Amino acid sequence: MKIIDGKDAVLGRLAVYAAKEALKGEEIIVVNCNEIIISGNKKDIKEKLEEKRTKIGSGQRGPKHSRLNYMIVKRVIRGMLPNARRNGRGREAYKKIKCYNEIPREYESSEKIKFNEKKIKFIKMRDIVK
Repeated sequence: MKIIDGKDAVLGRLAVYAAKEALKGEEIIVVNCNEIIISGNKKDIKEKLEEKRTKIGSGQRGPKHSRLNYMIVKRVIRGMLPNARRNGRGREAYKKIKCYNEIPREYESSEKIKFNEKKIKFIKMRDIVK
């Protein structure tokens, strides 16, 4: 079991690492999802996410994009997996991934993997949801 601390981690790099480890068979837990950063222009990032949320599809069936931080992170990780929605190793790997906004009590004392990279232009996940 690997616990990844999302504080000041770039979303894409964290997602690639989590997807690769899940495909190897590891159980992945991502904590502090509201502290993960997305690099780029703040205005462009907000506009793209709002556009995805307002597009619903034909007959109101979907795809629907969540407004919750940990669900956004989990969806990005799902995009890095092969066949995450159908049968196969991607689906099995997706079941091994858990994401949390805070650090749950059972994982507070355990060792965490950190990705500390500061970018010049970025926005935190907690600022997107507002």
